[in-house]
Amino acid sequence: MTDIGVCAVRQGVRRRADRIGAATPPGRDRAVDTLRAAAVLGVVLGHWLVTALVSDGRTLRTASPLQHMPWLAPISWMFQTLAVFFLVGGHVATRGYASARARGVPYHQWLTGRLTRLFKPVAAVLGLWTVAALALLLSGTEFGTVRTLVKLALAPLWFLLVFAGLTAATPLLTRLNPLWPLAVVLHVDLLRVGLGGPSWLGWVNVAAAWMVPYTLGAAWTRGELERRRAGWILLGAGAAATAALVAWAGYPAAMVGVPGGGMSNLDPPSLAVVTFGLAQCGLALLLRERLRHATRRPVAWAGVALVNLSAMTVFLWHQTALMATTATGLLAGRLPGLHTPPDGLGWVGVRLLWLPVFALALAVCWAAFRSFERSGGGDGRRSRVVRAHRPSDRGAAAKARHV
Repeated sequence: MTDIGVCAVRQGVRRRADRIGAATPPGRDRAVDTLRAAAVLGVVLGHWLVTALVSDGRTLRTASPLQHMPWLAPISWMFQTLAVFFLVGGHVATRGYASARARGVPYHQWLTGRLTRLFKPVAAVLGLWTVAALALLLSGTEFGTVRTLVKLALAPLWFLLVFAGLTAATPLLTRLNPLWPLAVVLHVDLLRVGLGGPSWLGWVNVAAAWMVPYTLGAAWTRGELERRRAGWILLGAGAAATAALVAWAGYPAAMVGVPGGGMSNLDPPSLAVVTFGLAQCGLALLLRERLRHATRRPVAWAGVALVNLSAMTVFLWHQTALMATTATGLLAGRLPGLHTPPDGLGWVGVRLLWLPVFALALAVCWAAFRSFERSGGGDGRRSRVVRAHRPSDRGAAAKARHV
């Protein structure tokens, strides 16, 4: 590309970024959107890096580099960002619910809109994979392979169910101290891990564990986490507790599930993943002001805004993008980093080279299914990161708040 072409591209990007910045409500807290975008992209990159579909003849099975190289566990610390998503979700939901109540919007209307916006994109995923699974089975594909593919594709849906439940309980959680659900997780793990109690007790943590960062988000809304001291306490205490649990209580160092491993920190959520999440939330709170400053730059903010506008589409389709690339690659044979066992650093190096291909496949999914994410807000207004400034609504947009 010539210098003239590069300059033209840069100018086009800059103009687009300026338009997005001009369409952003002045009162919007850009740190919230940046944290949400980072949480979503962290989950996506984490899955792409630690999830492998190994080809054994006509069968595909899941594997992970963490099985063969457990010393790579710190990778999971970087990309297991669900706690930050629940922190932001709790903050946005409690703030939005308070705003809706102030304007006289009934709870059922607020909740219906929120859940519609949450689950509308799910219909496309379920529809496509229902058809795909039937087609694969009818074509003679082994049931084990179909089961593996469907399980990976639909795995993100568990998170939506938990998030929907917490959203529905927002009026009850608005003033709940995070120490209460933390105490539940502590006692459940004391019984099932420390005293050898029944393993099914761990499923209590599916709600209680993610309620901890969600109620921290509510505390953020109440203004209780504005001082930097709160962030440092969460970061320090969470990191120290996690280190102690891993070093002396037998919890895995990996903060994600590892196929073929023993105890998992995520399935169901453990005390270690909760304390790790507290450390993540503390770091997120400490970074708020820097993120607000960084997103004053038009191009940086445009990237954050675009991710937020399609966050659900990116989250729901990233596993499909991985599997579509893997299946297409089989036409060319057994490709390293894509179909081979993740048993060495060579695999990791090649897998990094596949990331742009996964991103391209995800872009195709985004273009095909992003329209399912467009819907109105749950309180009678459209919830948008950016808004078109028509002459009739410039004044209203200037007063818009983040919900």
